[in-house]
Formats: sequence, structure tokens, C-alpha cells
Amino acid sequence: MDRREFLSRATSLGLTAATACALAGLPAPARTDPAIRQGGTLRIQQNVKSLKDPRTYDWSEMGNLTRGFLEYLVEYNRDGSFRGMLLERWEVNEDATAYRLHLRGGVTWNNGDPFTARDVARNIARWCDTALSGNSMATRLAGLIDRDTGQARDGAVQVTGDLTVDLTLDRPDIALIANLADYPAAVTHHSYDGGDPFAHGIGTGPFRPVSLIPGERCILERHPEHDWWGTAVYGGPYLDRVEFIDFGTDPSNWIAAARADEVDMLYETVGDFLEVMDETGWTRTETDSSATVVIRTHQQTETEEGRRPYETAAVRRALALAVDNGICLELGYAGRGLVAANHHVCPIHPAYADIGPPAYDPATARAEMIKAGLHDYEHELVTLDDEWQRNTGDAVAVQLRDAGIPVRRTILPGTLFWSDWQSFPFSLTQWNHRPLAVQALSLAYRSDGAWNETGFANPRFDELLDQAMALSDADTRRPVMAQIETLLRDEGVIIQPYWRTLYNHHNGTLVNAGRHPADEIHLYKIGFAA
Repeated sequence: MDRREFLSRATSLGLTAATACALAGLPAPARTDPAIRQGGTLRIQQNVKSLKDPRTYDWSEMGNLTRGFLEYLVEYNRDGSFRGMLLERWEVNEDATAYRLHLRGGVTWNNGDPFTARDVARNIARWCDTALSGNSMATRLAGLIDRDTGQARDGAVQVTGDLTVDLTLDRPDIALIANLADYPAAVTHHSYDGGDPFAHGIGTGPFRPVSLIPGERCILERHPEHDWWGTAVYGGPYLDRVEFIDFGTDPSNWIAAARADEVDMLYETVGDFLEVMDETGWTRTETDSSATVVIRTHQQTETEEGRRPYETAAVRRALALAVDNGICLELGYAGRGLVAANHHVCPIHPAYADIGPPAYDPATARAEMIKAGLHDYEHELVTLDDEWQRNTGDAVAVQLRDAGIPVRRTILPGTLFWSDWQSFPFSLTQWNHRPLAVQALSLAYRSDGAWNETGFANPRFDELLDQAMALSDADTRRPVMAQIETLLRDEGVIIQPYWRTLYNHHNGTLVNAGRHPADEIHLYKIGFAA
């Protein structure tokens, strides 16, 4: 287990990073205090999406747009550790069925209201609401939910003091703290009841929203009247103003903006554009991650003629047999990552089990399609119109055609792709890094998963996932993960070609602007070098 894996595991169960390292005989996380000047406007290239109830956020960019004023109970850091934000600390019992959350004292909302345990209990109850379409937090907090009512179970969330909340789960869940750090878990004020949080504007963070025009620009500024709790604890904020500027999905536009001094920092740098940005003299940062891309069928697809092309595992496996994942990594992502194995569990995840590479056999793939009567069926592979996802889709399509499997390519602009990403019969989707494999598996492949885009519903998978989420020890969990990985691959649920190494660039004047493995931008940490 490497350092990041160790810190993710230990700190999610309640230890501080320094304590965890001390117990393991490791050096404490290095702390640097670079000279950062106060003030300035930071301009970030990033997609600016329309906002909605944070519980339904389905892209990390949404979280970044509101992170300056809507804070989180827990923060996930670049080194893999979790630390309290609105929580000061937490305690977990041995089988991860009881959590005690200790809130940070002295926190206020930017309208002057005190932040209390009732705020936390209210947010958790909202996160448990299964009636809200697109609420992925309900999948993440399933152990708190009454299966009959679809709401928080009576007694599951209890305010036990002004700064204490107790959670009682009906099943073990080792991922609960990690899920409280994910971007849909932004904490909202009791007066917020849905809609655009920018228009509401009340939060505990150091910034306040100014304006947001989807597809163009989002502006936040340091709140002039809010005494932010974090300055005394973690330092910052340093910036006066932050602008997220949308230059579309074509990386060449991002490069042009950088060269024209229209931005200070890129949200990400991809593909061959890495060297181009290096040549401009900008500073490159990078991180390993479990960020990935999956090419998946939707198993419930039915054509106008009544055909169900993806309902059998043999057909889905045939698609995977025709694709060499290494070729996808090279042609789609310029080789910058690790070849994956079609099961969405990464080598950097605690409890990863190496079950070997997937088979590559185009001849058998063609034979299976003939046997299924689909040798003349034209599959339509849909991708987003950006550089690396489009290229990866092209690499998959070429290999399928080479295997004698007809494929038509459809490339959509962001607004059209993002609105229907879960419903396409055959498409490519990027998935963000998550510290624990069980987080992504729950969201994407559980029968009732909020982001289940494959239509995969398998009771045995759900049972194995429940077992994995009850085992806090990675070595004990690994044999169960091996079964999960094997089942996903045997069922042909996804073609998952690679794990992405993530990069970004900034103009060299910034401090604490390194690429985050989960695509988060912690604005209070960033400033201009003194």
C-alpha cells in the first residue's frame, strides 16, 4: 500500500494524517508555508455549467463553481488524506455502522447565523431523500435510509449536542466519510430549498457569488463582511476575486487563452497539448488518480424494431474482446496513464485485486456477434466533442470495425451530451477519481445506483458490494473485490481502457494550484506568490 492509499484509509476512519503516519512509523505529511501575497484576481479556464441543487451535481465543475461559499463537512486532499472542514473530527465504531460527527465551533453563515448540529442533520436528511431525481447522495448514504419511505430512517440521524451529530446505519459503510467529501455533498443553509445556489448565496465559505452566465463566466469575490472560520485554522483566503472562464471543450482554445494572457490557470491539460503548454513556459503539475473513461452499453436498450442488442453478456463481452485497451490509451490519451482491465477498480485503490488483463480476441468477437444475430447491427458510439474523449471513441470504433462489427460515430457538443449522458445506448463517459473503489462501484453499477448508466442490475453484485463495504481492512476486503472485478468483466458491463494521469498548467505566479486527483479546486488555498 502506498502513502496515498494508506492516508485515504486511515484518515477516513477518524485519524488525522499526522497521527496515522506516526502510528505507522511514517514521516508526517510535509507542510510548506510559501510566501503568498494578499489580493489579486485569479482567472481559471473551466467549463461554466448551469447550477442546480447541489445534491444533484453530476459534474465536478459544478462543485468548483460553488466551493468558495458552499463548504463541505470533510475535505479530500491531494496527498490522499481526509481532514475536517465544517467537521472538526469524527469517530467510527469497529464495524462502521455508527459515526459520531463533531462540528467545528465558532463557524457562522455569511448572513450571521451560527452553524450548528441542526444544520448538519438537516443536510443529511436532504441527502437521504430518494424522491429527488438525480440525488446521488441518497445512493451514498443508503445505510441511513428507510427502504419503505425513501427518507432518512427514524433515529438514524440524531442531534446529540449543539456541535454533535450521531449517525446509526443499518448496514456497514466504510465509505461514508469519503462520500461526505465528494462534490454533491455541499452544505446548504436552512433557508435554501432548491434551485440555483448562486441566486441564494448563503454559505459558510470565505467568498460570495457575484454572477454566473452558463457557457461564459462565473465570478466570486472575497466576502467583505464575513469573518471566515478557516483563516485561523488553515490560513487563507488570499484572493480578492475568482473568475471561471469558459472557452468551450476544444483544448486549442484554452491554449490560445493562455498565450493571450486571458487566464492564469487551466482546469486541466490533456493529450498532445501538454507539450504545447510546456513550451509556453507555464508550470505543469500532475497527479496519479483513479479518474478513468468507460465505454458502455445500456443493457435495457430496445430499438424501434423491438431488438434488445445489449441484453446478453455474450454480446457485451464480444465488444470488449474486439478492443485492445493499450491502443486506446496510446491513441486516445497519448499514453499518459495506466492500461485498465474492464472492471473499474484501480491499482491505487486500497483492496485492489489483480485479476490479470482482459482478453483481446477480435476473431472470437466477430463470431459471437454472428452467433447472436447481430453481425449486421450498426452500433452508434456517442462521445463528447473534446480532444481525448473523442480520440478514445475513435480508437474504439476503428478496432470494432476491424473486427467486422459495424459502428457509426456520433460526436456531440457538451450541452447535448451532458443532458443525456446516462441514457445513450452505447457511449463513452469519463468518471472522476474516488479514493475508495466501493464509492464508484456503488454509484455506477449497483442496481439502484444514482449514476447507473449501464442498466446493470445484478443481485450477486449488490450482495458482494455490501460485503466489501463492511470490511475496513483492505487485505480482508481484497478477495471480495476480486469477485466483484471478475463479475463485472464476465458480464461485459464496460470496456474500461485506461486510468488517467491528470495534469494542469498555471502561469508560474500561483501557489497551491496543483492538479487535484478528484478535480477539486480549493480556492481558499490558492494565491499569487509574494
